[in-house]
Amino acid sequence: MSEYGGRITDTREQCGGPLDRVARAEAQGGATEVFLAHRDLLFTVAYEILGSAADAEDVLQETWLRWAAVDQTKVRKKRAYLVQISARQALDRVRALGRRKESYVGSWLPEPLLTAPDVAEDVALADSVSMAMLLVLETLAPVERAVFVLREVFDLAYDEIADAVDRSPAAVRQLAYRARAHVAARRPRGTASPAQTRAALHAFQQAVETGELQGLLDILAPDVVALSDGGGVRHALLRPIVGADNVARLLAAGWWRRAGARTLEPVQINGGPALLVRIDGEVDGVLAVHMENGYVTGAYHVRNPGKLLHVEHEIAISL
Repeated sequence: MSEYGGRITDTREQCGGPLDRVARAEAQGGATEVFLAHRDLLFTVAYEILGSAADAEDVLQETWLRWAAVDQTKVRKKRAYLVQISARQALDRVRALGRRKESYVGSWLPEPLLTAPDVAEDVALADSVSMAMLLVLETLAPVERAVFVLREVFDLAYDEIADAVDRSPAAVRQLAYRARAHVAARRPRGTASPAQTRAALHAFQQAVETGELQGLLDILAPDVVALSDGGGVRHALLRPIVGADNVARLLAAGWWRRAGARTLEPVQINGGPALLVRIDGEVDGVLAVHMENGYVTGAYHVRNPGKLLHVEHEIAISL
């Protein structure tokens, strides 16, 4: 029996008597309470590794099944052990998803999550789940991504990460160093207060709704990048659009007002500013924006219907 795994077995279990049923119920109840106490954290771990809420939910199910089979008396650090299980399952899944992404039509964007206002106030949490950061994490190898998330975001020790990714602590240190340098060279920079962000989003929304080209040019950074994800199901850009002039002309072209009455609703997506796009009252997509120093540096338009299941009801996430 491993230090963490296995089940408590004694003569009562073999007999299946009433004392055994009570003991099992008590053990199961304790496991459930611990799991539920860490559920939001485990979802966040899986989501940051996968970029998909649907897959993160599947990882949660797998994590629970493995956790429920563990002898709770032999787990010293329950939070770390649960995170290890979740990360290991997410890593297995992200490797399989990598093969699926190779045949993905157009740009792949993370699945957007409607988050509570307090997520934006938690700078570390908002940064770690932002669309911009998740796209940077996509450029890492799967193991590097898992190591970065577990070390830099959730502050696990190197030996704890080693158990999760099946590497030695020394190898994990090297992976963490490389991943940290890779992300540092690519991660978004610049901060803005909530008031600045709200003002910038309002100006951006007005410019998009009116199609005013100059208004868009005033709010877009010179090197802004626009990405669109339709998943091959809905019309979307097949390639990134780069530069303020190109992105402004795209947004001003009037495609927001085609095929029905469109509305743009300001929301918080992945802890950052976004517009929820509806056509005749039905969700058509999400336009999440990344802002630095009052300017939009990234515009991420998700229209893939399979990725719009978590944009109307808040999803709880935590560190």
